[in-house]
Amino acid sequence: MTLAPAPREAHEAGAYGGGAPRGAALATPLLRAFDRRRLTLLAHAGARPPGKLLDIGAGRGRFVAHARAAGWDATGLEPSLRGVDGARARGIELRRGAIDDAEIAPGSLDAATLWHVLEHVDEPGGALECITGWLRPGGALLVGVPNLASVQARAGGARWYHLDVPRHRTHFTVAGLHALLRLHGLEPVATHHVLAEHNPFGLWQSLVSRVTSTPSWLYHALKRNAPLRSRDALVTAAALPLAPLAVLAEAGFGLARRGGTVAVVARRR
Repeated sequence: MTLAPAPREAHEAGAYGGGAPRGAALATPLLRAFDRRRLTLLAHAGARPPGKLLDIGAGRGRFVAHARAAGWDATGLEPSLRGVDGARARGIELRRGAIDDAEIAPGSLDAATLWHVLEHVDEPGGALECITGWLRPGGALLVGVPNLASVQARAGGARWYHLDVPRHRTHFTVAGLHALLRLHGLEPVATHHVLAEHNPFGLWQSLVSRVTSTPSWLYHALKRNAPLRSRDALVTAAALPLAPLAVLAEAGFGLARRGGTVAVVARRR
């Protein structure tokens, strides 16, 4: 748990600020594949369109748009003005607000997604209690979080890519996440450890960060939050040949249930 309070601008500035990342257009096909994977995780647990889906922490609305295209009646909840404005520029209206003050009708959702959001909230149990109330009985929740018990968490130490203090308030083990879900009326039905969206890059970036002056320099450079001309750029370029090894390593760690992140689908009891 992160004890120090997060700065007010923590999710509005720096790497979380406005503007498209560098290379966003080139990454579009990959991001679409990641969105399809999220919908597949829900579908494998029996949550398929049509139905009402809420993406909580919707960012600029990319996943909401993809879920709508797949047949869901999808909406998004996003606390940051940056995200809401970015989504509106894409023609997607999001609800602006936090989980604890959102006006969602009880039992109105067939599915909800909480993709790398739960670690950002100060009271994850209270957040899950709210979300459980929004789901109909049997409704599904997809949760993705960093895995504190992962190999990359241990290898990265204080420079673990997914540590991200102070924006990340709480980190979870799989057992801890399962226990928290059950405590708030949600029964885990599927747990996924092999995830391409975050795991290989997280391992590679964590290892590179141990020898760069700026933690996660490439991530921040892509987010326009770090200068391109720096010693860290040379170090990162020299480490690029290790990226395929990170892909293979994380596949193995995932099969051993020690992947860098974990995704859990749970159902409201």
